[in-house]
Amino acid sequence: MRFSSLIVELIRARPRLVMWLAVLAQAALWLLVPLLLYRSPPGDLATVLAFGREYQMGTDLGPPLAFWLADAAFRLAGNHVFGVYVLSQLCFVVTFAALYALGRSMLGGPHAVLGVLLSLAIVTFGFPGLEFGPAVLACPLWALILLHAWRVIGQGSRNAWFALSIEAGLLLLTTSAAIWLLLLLVGFALATARGRRTFTSFDPLFAALVIVVLALPYAVWLLRAGVVTWPGSWTALRPAWPVGDLRDVGLAWGRLFGGVLLAAAAVFVLIVLNAGFVHRLLFGNASAPVVERAPLDTLARRFVYFFAIAPVLAGSVIAALSGFDKIAGGAGVASLLFGPAVVVATGDLIYLRRQRVLRVVWAAAIAAPALVLLGTALVQPWIGEAEIATSLPGSAVARFFGDSFERRTNRPLPAVVGDPQLAALIALGPSRPHMLLATAPERGPWLTPAKFNEIGGVVVWRASDTAGTPPADITRQFPGLVPEVPQSFDRLVNGRQGPLRIGWAIVRPKAAQ
Repeated sequence: MRFSSLIVELIRARPRLVMWLAVLAQAALWLLVPLLLYRSPPGDLATVLAFGREYQMGTDLGPPLAFWLADAAFRLAGNHVFGVYVLSQLCFVVTFAALYALGRSMLGGPHAVLGVLLSLAIVTFGFPGLEFGPAVLACPLWALILLHAWRVIGQGSRNAWFALSIEAGLLLLTTSAAIWLLLLLVGFALATARGRRTFTSFDPLFAALVIVVLALPYAVWLLRAGVVTWPGSWTALRPAWPVGDLRDVGLAWGRLFGGVLLAAAAVFVLIVLNAGFVHRLLFGNASAPVVERAPLDTLARRFVYFFAIAPVLAGSVIAALSGFDKIAGGAGVASLLFGPAVVVATGDLIYLRRQRVLRVVWAAAIAAPALVLLGTALVQPWIGEAEIATSLPGSAVARFFGDSFERRTNRPLPAVVGDPQLAALIALGPSRPHMLLATAPERGPWLTPAKFNEIGGVVVWRASDTAGTPPADITRQFPGLVPEVPQSFDRLVNGRQGPLRIGWAIVRPKAAQ
């Protein structure tokens, strides 16, 4: 007799409920983590917000949509970064809801929810998701594109073309990886008989028109800016690669591809623990509950396998050739269909063996990144020299320099320049000052050095002495700068690093001098 736990019965009878419970539980976890552990935004989020408040059509960081949405979420939350954390989790909720809908249309509800549960165990969809930006926003858009592409190609639904075109246009406004992701989609369609039939109507033409309308403003900006390739430094492909370069590219690709596989390590552990030979070795021929599905359409199988493998291969190769240290398009996009691909490969019958062990390992995979963050925040300051960005007192820093400028000039702080990390934190202050990029002012056309000297602002740097002597580059850019007494701020845990010491100076507005 096969014993089925309540969870197995829910997977069989109420898969949608299981999906929503699991997805919302993970979202709640990653909304709780920053409330408890973060005193400043993680990663480059502060920079994303500093760029987003300018509402530029494009920057060297890429298309504008993610930056605009980040600023909107920040403002809606009363100028609090928690609004952006909520936006990040909404992105992943939509991602998994679309992933479930895609799996349900191919595999049925029970197998679809198993694919979602496996995907939730991928580290990529945990704490990196708090660093909202193009890579995070691309996840729900790519999931929705795959869903509606399957409805067009696999189910022959003409009604899905409009949604597909809107999502493709928004993806082009989100990430530069959209071009090759959409080319993969077109390539798959042209390689299949059913896919080629979708191009025999006028629907693709109307879809292309919608995409062009949405993406045209950014395309015009690209042409005017003279940026027609990947944001940042694109490594040109040469006709003949030296052996040394090929070796370096190969090693870089291996690191990137291996990183994606490592992020999905919990999925492979769950596969091994549920394997039949392991079960027979430990428990003999004891039976296990089965989750069944109808025979899978051949095209559906090819669709899942292709989009589980092609994005990670293409993204890692492009990143390796370009010299990037992260997979092009983001690891979330690359690994989106890993879970469903494992479910498809398992077969029409999935035996859920050793259910208690599987539940514990799955829950541990979900909670592990949060526990790692907790340990890092509390222990790292005592044993290492590396600074934890989220431990910096972002609000206190922004409030102090905003208040100091206003007391001296009777005006809200209009701009900040200096150390990029500190300047980005101050740019989150109540007055939302503009951030001038001191080392590369051309990256921020909204504020030039001449304009900064006219409107005034605060110059900040990391103080290395009690006098607060500014670095040489600051002195060259602002000759005659009179430094103030350095200000110290406590981190979440000071440890061996001690308080954060910031040197600063005020550049008064021309009219106020």
